[in-house]
Parts: sequence; C-alpha cells; structure tokens
Amino acid sequence: MSISAADVKKLRDMTGAGMMDCKKALAEAEGDFDKAVEILRKKGQKVADKRADREAKEGLILTRISDDAKKAAAIEINCETDFVARNDDFQAQAEAFLNAAYDNDIDNVDDLYAYEVDGRSISDHLQDMTGKIGEKIQISTVVLAKTDGSLVSYIHPGNQLGVLVEFDGQIEDQEIGKDVAMQVAAMKPIAVTQDEVDASVVEKELEIAKEQLINEGKPAEIAEKAAQGKLRRFYEERVLLNQKFVKDNGVSVKQYLEQNGAPLAKAFHRIQLGEDA
Repeated sequence: MSISAADVKKLRDMTGAGMMDCKKALAEAEGDFDKAVEILRKKGQKVADKRADREAKEGLILTRISDDAKKAAAIEINCETDFVARNDDFQAQAEAFLNAAYDNDIDNVDDLYAYEVDGRSISDHLQDMTGKIGEKIQISTVVLAKTDGSLVSYIHPGNQLGVLVEFDGQIEDQEIGKDVAMQVAAMKPIAVTQDEVDASVVEKELEIAKEQLINEGKPAEIAEKAAQGKLRRFYEERVLLNQKFVKDNGVSVKQYLEQNGAPLAKAFHRIQLGEDA
C-alpha cells in the first residue's frame, strides 16, 4: 500500500523515530498507527538488547531543589556520546525523569524505572529513547534528600558533576553554601567528620603509614606514634570539615563556616558522571 508523507510525519511526531523507520513501520502495519507504534517499540527493544553490554559513560547530572531548600533530588542519566547528551530532546526527557523523582519522593533507580510518566513506565521511555537514538540510555543514580536545616545544590559547568550538601541549620548566605558544595566537588571528601570515616578505612591507613615508616628504618614504637600524625593528614585531605578551605588554605572548612556564622555541613552527595555511585 502507499504510505503518504503526512502519515509518516504524523507517526514521527508521535514517536520521535526516524522518518525511514516510521515509513517502514507503517508499511509493515498496513497503515495501522497503533500497530506501527508497537513495531517501533519492538525495534527499540531490539536496539536496547544489542546495546545492553555497551558502556554509557556520557550523559547529564541534574538536580532540583525546593524554594525553601528543605528538599532536593538529583539524577544521573547516561548515554554513550556527549553529542547525545547535548541534544535538546534528551535533556528535556532527563528533566522529566528528575521531576518524577522529586515530585514523588523516589530515592532509587528501580522505583524510578517503574514509575509511570504519560501512562508508561520510565523504563519503557528509556527503551524508546534507545531505539530512537541508537545508543544505550540508562539512569544510574537517583538521590532524594530532605532536611530540617537547608540544602544547597551545585552543578559543575557541563553537567558532568553535581553536589548536594545538607547543612545543620539555615544558610543565609547562598555563596557560603555554594563554596562548600564546590569544595566537595573539587576535593572529593569521603565523610563530613572524621568520626564518620569507616573504621576499616582508618585501620588500613594506619597500617600503610606504619609500614612506610618501618620501611624507612623507623623503630616500631616510633612508627606507631608517627602513623597517628599521618592519619591526621589523611583526615585533612579526605574529611570535609577537616579539609583546608580551597579559597583560603589558612582555615579549614569548619573554621570558614564558623567564622561566617554559618551552620556546619552534616551530609553531602557527590555524583560524577560515569563513576559508580
């Protein structure tokens, strides 16, 4: 049967699939639009299956925060190339998925995949995107944060790195909050306070420090004491409140907040594109 250009365009507008794919689907479906949509969806599944083992390390980090700074959400959506990540349609879909997580208090990938937008699960939408774009598309990180204090969001230019920081009280000066969020982005702390550092990590750092000192010829007793000094330096490098403030190395992050009458940070989420959550 003859397939008109108007019908092809209508199906393309409905599905976002390529013109030739739409024409072929309509021909196979003998002009039945519902069947043609199903054919295109199945094609999307085939593309998704073929792409399943591919690496998707490009994409976007997006955050949304409430006007009162009491609630925030963040997602990481991945694709295979930066070209796709810069596409307006891809970015609009990503915003819709972020809003679904935020509006419905979804804090994990599985629940977000199952949530329905416009009558279909986000998992199905991602499958359609894969079929349309021809790249593996996935959501790898979902974060939901709520607080009685305040939250600050920072997205590094390019949307490849995002940070949420929770403070133990109201942040009156947003620049101070942003400074701390940028600190988290740049310095990759593993905890807010040294008490939060996992005991196994502390034990390992002490063991490494002692072994280094003994290898340098230090007696075991001296190595034991000197290792504590190395542990303090480890805390300065990896614990947020102990870190030297990047804009002024003369003070720690904790001192910077205290000097400015700001509440202390109490938690953070740092999401970097392509890294495991």
